This record gives sequence, structure tokens and C-alpha cells, in this order.
Amino acid sequence: MKTVSRMLMLLVLGVVLVTPLSGVAQKTKSAEKTLTGYVSDNHCGLKHMGGMGDDKSCTLMCVKHGKFVLADRDHKRVYQLDKTGQEKAREFAGQKVKITGRVRGKTIRVTAIEAAT
Repeated sequence: MKTVSRMLMLLVLGVVLVTPLSGVAQKTKSAEKTLTGYVSDNHCGLKHMGGMGDDKSCTLMCVKHGKFVLADRDHKRVYQLDKTGQEKAREFAGQKVKITGRVRGKTIRVTAIEAAT
């Protein structure tokens, strides 16, 4: 009887420990997505302030004291770009782009940026 009880306890304990880990594994393996939006800065986000010139000028000026972001104006979302994205985004400042990468919350782990039509 003691052996059966121990086996049952071990089985329950195993299920309790493994179930949450399987959910973590699924969340960390997010598939790459392609998002379309504008390369902006974290100060202006979705909309640039008036009197700051065109979108490119404003973005480049504001990013001196901030970071590049993807402003998805259609869905009203702003995504932070990882270190690779920061490096690649400069040449597309103020432009509409397609960014491919892994999205985690509000951050994109960028693999590619290209101009959108």
C-alpha cells in the first residue's frame, strides 16, 4: 500500500512540475512575424510634434536622447526595437518599413528591416 501511495505522489508531483514548464517552452519559441509601420523614436511614438520638420528630421533629432521604435499607426501600437534593430533602423528613420523578427510583448527582436511600399 505504501508503494502505491508513493508512486501516486510521484506521479502527481511530476505532472505539477512539468505542466508549467511546457507552457514556458511554448511562450519562448515565438515565431517570426513581419510588422509594418514607421521608424520613429520613443519620445514621439505614433505622432511627431508639429514644427519639428519632416518625420525623418524629427526622428533623428529625438533619437539622440532616446531610441528607435516601430510605430504601427494602423493598430495604434509602439514596439521597442532590440539592439540589432537600433543599428538597422537609422537608415529608415521616418520611413514606412516592414520589420521581421520575434515579438515579445512590446519588443521586437529584429532580424530584418526593409522599406515598405
